[in-house]
Order: sequence, then C-alpha cells, then structure tokens
Amino acid sequence: MPIKAVLWDMDGTLIDSEHLHISATAQAMEGLGLTAPNDLFLRINGMAAGDVHKWLQQDYGLDLQFDDWIKRKHNTYMRRIGEIAVFSQAYDLWQDLQSTGVKQAVVSNSDRLTVEANLGHLGLNNARQISVSRNDVRNGKPDPEPYLRAAWLLEVAPGDCIVLEDSEAGAKAGLAAGMTTFLVPNTPAQLPEGASRLKSFREIAVICGL
Repeated sequence: MPIKAVLWDMDGTLIDSEHLHISATAQAMEGLGLTAPNDLFLRINGMAAGDVHKWLQQDYGLDLQFDDWIKRKHNTYMRRIGEIAVFSQAYDLWQDLQSTGVKQAVVSNSDRLTVEANLGHLGLNNARQISVSRNDVRNGKPDPEPYLRAAWLLEVAPGDCIVLEDSEAGAKAGLAAGMTTFLVPNTPAQLPEGASRLKSFREIAVICGL
C-alpha cells in the first residue's frame, strides 16, 4: 500500500480536546437555562458546530442564531484552552512522520478559529502545515469533502492516504473519500464497515515504513 500522506482528525485524535468542547457546550447551554444530557459526548462527538446548533434548536428549543450561540461556546473554550494537550503517542507518530517526509494534514469539523487556536497553542502549526476546517468546505464530515480537499492540497491521490479518526462520522468521511481509515485506540466510537481499529499508533508507523 503506497502511503504518501496521513490525514489527522484534530479533536480527540491528535489533540486531547474533546472534553473541553463538551464542557464548553454544556456551560453555554446552562447559561441559557438548558440542561445538558448525561450522554452529551455520545450525542455530539464528531459533529460540526452548525449541526450541534441545529440539534439544540430541534431538541431543546434553542432560539439563538448560530453566531450568537457559537460566541458563547467559543468564549468558554478559549478561556480554558490551556487545558488541552496532545496525545503523547499520536504526537510521537506526528514527529516521526515529519522527519521522514510522509505528508500530513489536519482535517477537522471544528471551525478555523478553533483549529488555529489549538494548533497554535500546542506549537503544531508552521508555514507549511496543511489544515482543513469546517469553514473551508461546503459540507463537513461525514461528507468526504474535507478529506478530499486535504488530499488535493497535498497533491496526493485519495487512495494513497491514511485517515486517523476518533468518531464514526469522521471515519465514514474517510471511507467515502476512498482512503484507508482507522479509528484511534482512545475512542469508544462505533467502527463503520470498512474501517479498522488501531491497537497502537505504532501500526501506522509500520505501514508507512518507519
């Protein structure tokens, strides 16, 4: 398998930030008098902010416009951004791939503001770093468009890419893009047909010939 690029989901895959997204969402809901469900993580993991907003409108009667809602959530998230960290094994693989010339990109359902804030806070951005946010595409995951855009930006064929994901929606996007797709070890997400579950990030290093 001629792997030329590894495409990383950001939240919950490369960066340990899902807990902050969930907490910020719950806090924003509570500020509006809404009670977050106990299974909030399972309900919104992998969802783009616009889809979370639609869900809140439909199930909770949220009457805020999207811009007002996302400001509330962002304000909480950005105040607490110091709580995020990279997953150590993922970061080790990230560094190994950088040193060997395997192309990489970050492909996220988060908006551009959050992608830049996360990567910048953790020192993962540089002048050549490719990232695709929800703002960069018409359709977010589970649509394949974000991953196909990343492959195009890297000038790599979709079939030569590995996708690393922590959500079912993200894994479906990778599969629909025609890419070899893995769910990472730390996720409880359902495994879509056609995807594989990693036991260790070392498996990716072996596939890439490291």
